Amino acid sequence: MMAFVARRLGQAVITVFTSLTVVFIIMRVVPGDPASLMLGASATPEDIAALREKLGLTRSVFSQYLTFLQGITHGDFGTSWRLNGDALGQVLVRLPATLQLAGFALLITVAAGFPLGVLSARRAGSWIDRLISVPTLVGQALPSFWVGVMLILIFSRTFQLLPATADGTLLAFVLPSVTLALPFIGWLAQLVRNGVLDETGKDYVRTARSKGIGVRVVFYGHVLRNMLIPVVTVLGLLIGNFIANAVIIEVVFSWPGIGSLLVDSMTNRDYFVVQAAIMTITVAYVVLNFVVDALYFTLDPRLKPEDL
Repeated sequence: MMAFVARRLGQAVITVFTSLTVVFIIMRVVPGDPASLMLGASATPEDIAALREKLGLTRSVFSQYLTFLQGITHGDFGTSWRLNGDALGQVLVRLPATLQLAGFALLITVAAGFPLGVLSARRAGSWIDRLISVPTLVGQALPSFWVGVMLILIFSRTFQLLPATADGTLLAFVLPSVTLALPFIGWLAQLVRNGVLDETGKDYVRTARSKGIGVRVVFYGHVLRNMLIPVVTVLGLLIGNFIANAVIIEVVFSWPGIGSLLVDSMTNRDYFVVQAAIMTITVAYVVLNFVVDALYFTLDPRLKPEDL
């Protein structure tokens, strides 16, 4: 087990380091000068040059990179040029809003996708199966930003039933959570359906039925349990996907989370906040992957650390 944990920690360090390096390079090769954006169109070349010197932008990219690595080893991701505060602190302040949105979206995904998948599998080939499969596939194909805009127009602007932006109430979670969850409901439903059909065709199911064990007992006591490993894998990764996909959803719904902060920071070339936000999202992916791997041993005691 210790070797498994050490291997996962090593992979986590490499993943986070690589993502931060890629983002660091990209942010410095894309067009746009932070000093010019901060000072505005009326700034003189001398003022821009002085600010670039103060921000350390006149140094080589490699020199800036070494300074950046030295800072993050001490937990210092730099200071936001736009927000005048610790970059990582600004991200962590927005993190709860994104996690809450991702949590609501996960609940909707599980509450809708799991039973739809089970029902589709138990009625495989019937009109119910087709009725479930077609809308779930359509939901996966629709662009999330378009779905969000349509939901705002229908439920907020036309019928005025739900708020279109974060107003501190639980109702404000409905539209962005549904928008975020919609593509993954179909994904989960198809995964559950295929998993159930695969398990029901195995020998142990036929053996249990031949011994006179009831259909419900076999299905809920054995089939569902044995197909949970791929489902748990997906659910664990979904939270990371929700956090990543929230970039667009939060902009559409003016949600005060990491996504909207990341877009604003990229627009304003606030390098340090972008790097801190990407690091937070990457760490979330890594931690969730580790939790999912740990759950495997609970769901299937036959697994050993070297199997993963």
